Amino acid sequence: MATQQQTQQTSGDINLLAAIEMVAKDKGIDKSRLVKTVEEAILKAAQSVFGAGRELEARFNEDTGQVDLFQYMTVVDDPSDEEREISLEDAQKHGLEAELGEELGFQIFWHPSDAKKAAEQDKEFGDLLMVKQARSAFGRIAAQTAKQVLIQRVRDEERDLIYNEYKDKKGELIKGVVRRFEKGNNLIVDLGRTEGILPFREQTPRESYRPGDRIVAYLKDIDREARGPQIILSRADGKLVEKLFESEVPEIYEGIVRIVACAREPGARSKIAVSSRDADVDPVGACVGMKGSRVQAVVQELRGEKIDIVPWDRDPARFVCAAIQPAEVHKVIVDEADNRMELVVPDEKLSLAIGRKGQNVRLAGQLTGWKLDIISDSKFKQMEEEAIAALQRVDGVSDQLARSMYRHGFRAIEELAEASTEELSAIPGLGGAEQAETMRAAAERKMEQLRQERIEKAVTRTEPLTEKERFLFIRSVGDRTVQLLEEAGYRSVEDVLREDEEKLAIKTGMGIKKARALKQGAETFVKQEWKDIEQRRKQLQASS
Repeated sequence: MATQQQTQQTSGDINLLAAIEMVAKDKGIDKSRLVKTVEEAILKAAQSVFGAGRELEARFNEDTGQVDLFQYMTVVDDPSDEEREISLEDAQKHGLEAELGEELGFQIFWHPSDAKKAAEQDKEFGDLLMVKQARSAFGRIAAQTAKQVLIQRVRDEERDLIYNEYKDKKGELIKGVVRRFEKGNNLIVDLGRTEGILPFREQTPRESYRPGDRIVAYLKDIDREARGPQIILSRADGKLVEKLFESEVPEIYEGIVRIVACAREPGARSKIAVSSRDADVDPVGACVGMKGSRVQAVVQELRGEKIDIVPWDRDPARFVCAAIQPAEVHKVIVDEADNRMELVVPDEKLSLAIGRKGQNVRLAGQLTGWKLDIISDSKFKQMEEEAIAALQRVDGVSDQLARSMYRHGFRAIEELAEASTEELSAIPGLGGAEQAETMRAAAERKMEQLRQERIEKAVTRTEPLTEKERFLFIRSVGDRTVQLLEEAGYRSVEDVLREDEEKLAIKTGMGIKKARALKQGAETFVKQEWKDIEQRRKQLQASS
């Protein structure tokens, strides 16, 4: 009879022990953590049903595979807290051997199989513990709570396991199988034990996938707090190109050849700069491989994306010339202050140097970190003559001296006006420091004369002035300063006035002295000169 009753009990209840062991084995989660989770869930449910004031304890029973619930009460003479205290008289009346101050523990039977025990306990301690109705409600709540908490804990544990497994693989290549598409055209990739996500922004244009396709991606990030897949993959990151070369080129893996920089427009073209630690190893040849086998393997994986491999050089000009290939460069003008280079190329090679929609020069700039301007030979000669002619407008500057100034990097009157005495004295044919000061003063006077001429022209115009024209009305401001301001994001005179001097100097690269003078000039222009210009324009229009 006892055996039959035990069989009914086992078959009628869900054996938590078996479920916990199965989950722990399938998910690779520590069994003790799951047990503790179930105990916490039952205790939480008990407190919500029976009251948080009771001193309760949930304890997992290995023998029955269930959680036993206990309530503890202290024996006192005169109970003031019915949930935590019991009188000595009541304890003795129910046959309990107890002394004052002793803590008694009572098991609360809530499993359906323990209905008989529960009924007996209700009859004996009904007023002391709880009524059947509360116990019945607790049984349902406890089972539901335990299930929800256990599912959540399993999910949390799985996420921790995934994070710990993949955190050291961040920045590496990873292989998977395409499973499905989600909203926003995000791609879900099966990685084996878990799934990764290839967001639409990290996908390469012109690449398409179907469920079941194999994919190689770059493990870009692991988002521990993500609601969906934690593993963030990328096919658009430039690091993918670097890692693919590392997997194909043993010299890169061994550290003999190094990828110094990489610039990429996903799906179209990439440029990588490589160097070698061993003088006997050609870095470009190592990456290309025998008959182009290594680079072709990378190109194939990138679905036909073009790849340019260029040698890195310590000399920025040589590096830029290599990066702009396949176009040849005749002349390089370096402006270190503005981190800019002008590359002069043959007229027939201009479109090749620029590339389709500016792609070649754009990638070369990203690769080298320099701002690049491509100029044809004929255009360069024209600009050279225009700059020399402009320099000759300064009093005392002959054609020969203007050409000497041009060869020393002076392209505009503004640059003469801002040059130091030492810089001007270094120009052959200019003379000593005294003549250099005279030349700078002449350049400043010419700058002011040109400014006044622009103002006079503006007064007679009826159409609104452009922001560039307003910039040129500021004292000591020329085309070069306007270009620096526009590239730094300053679109109007008011933008300059709102900016801090130090930030203005840093963003434009013009230096704190020039930035301070620019702000002062802009303030004078807005408060006084601009009003004068507008007033003169109105008077002229009224008279006409």
